[in-house]
Amino acid sequence: MARADAPRTGRLARGTITGLAAARIGMAQLGHRVRTPSAQAQADHEAALGRILFGALGQLRGSALKVSQLLSMHPGLLPDGVRQELARAHHQAPPLNRALVGRVFRQAFGQEPEALFDQFDPTAFAAASLGQVHRAQMAGHGTVAVKVQYPGIAATIASDMQLMRTALRALAHTDMPLPANTVVDSVMTEIEATLLREVDYLQEAEQLQWFAQHAALPGVVLAQPILSHTRAQVLTQQFLPGQHLQAWLATQPTQQQRDLAGQHLWDWFMHCIFVLGRVHADPHPGNFLFAPDCTVGVLDFGCTRSLSGGFLAQVTQAWSALLRPPTDPRRDALVLQAYQALGLVNASLTVPAYTAELAPALADMQAWQMEPFTQPVFDFGVKTPPPITAGRHQRVLGEHLVQVPGEMPAFERMWMGLMHLLTGLGARVHTHCPALLSS
Repeated sequence: MARADAPRTGRLARGTITGLAAARIGMAQLGHRVRTPSAQAQADHEAALGRILFGALGQLRGSALKVSQLLSMHPGLLPDGVRQELARAHHQAPPLNRALVGRVFRQAFGQEPEALFDQFDPTAFAAASLGQVHRAQMAGHGTVAVKVQYPGIAATIASDMQLMRTALRALAHTDMPLPANTVVDSVMTEIEATLLREVDYLQEAEQLQWFAQHAALPGVVLAQPILSHTRAQVLTQQFLPGQHLQAWLATQPTQQQRDLAGQHLWDWFMHCIFVLGRVHADPHPGNFLFAPDCTVGVLDFGCTRSLSGGFLAQVTQAWSALLRPPTDPRRDALVLQAYQALGLVNASLTVPAYTAELAPALADMQAWQMEPFTQPVFDFGVKTPPPITAGRHQRVLGEHLVQVPGEMPAFERMWMGLMHLLTGLGARVHTHCPALLSS
């Protein structure tokens, strides 16, 4: 496997890459306009634009691929063809060469990793957010996991976000149905804040300690950080046993075992949302380990998010209303009231206008989102992927959505990730949620 060098940090080099991508987007759009439109042609066009964006982000390296990954988890923000191409970032993690690993340790501790640990494996055994993970041995701790940040990554965040905004503005000049600039800007601002938190491993160690203290539920284990060997770019923590999802499924666990692991995940996330008001906001499969006894280990707490009481109250109201029968006369009014309180839509939007225009555009995604709550035991083995939002509905959303509250992007990523995990498990889960029932 190719070894990664440090990311390109020169502003001119990074700006040139993005400028070329913007030009290619313009040329692709020009070529698309002269062809006869069709659904397949539009899908191919979206995928082509997504490949242009992804190719530019891949050349930038740095935090750009993480931005790509986070953007891909926001249905409705970008056309599905673009979003699916950006999702490829989940599978891009070239390892650092040994010299760069040593450089990170010298900068953080003033010495090589071999001097800090009884044993240190210079070959990473796993990828991590904006870094990679090594095994090491420590007296008194046994095997530990050492997360090492890609050198120079923090210096690329501000420029990467500005360059990504430039690329998205190029998309806005195509016939892609994008939301209003305020919506895109609010999501990009939240992603930038997320990245700045993620590159501070001392902050992640604090989050690990907090979740271990407050979110220790049966069937879920969290690694404790070892603070003496943790710095802003190096995080040392307990080594958790277990396998990632696909490797665990390859051992052919029984349906009962998959159900139990899925129940642990569901209960833990519901507790974090509705009891603690703080969530793990990067729940892709690489951040979870499954043990033979179906215990689930949760990794990577660099991306967490506190949920305000007001945000939770409005989400609870909207979700509870969506669980009412479609014929309930108060259903749309309660949903609209919650969306307006969140600032998602204009306060001037009336219930009849919401019912006639916005509700049909949201209906498929709302139904997909709420489906697990519609049955006492939900079989995620039959859950379908998120629905594709039709172009005409994308345009309606763009007309009505005015901003995204700060908590919403992280909340959406959390929910999408949880659905993906449970669907991958094919688990049958008791989805009782007292918070929604009481509402």
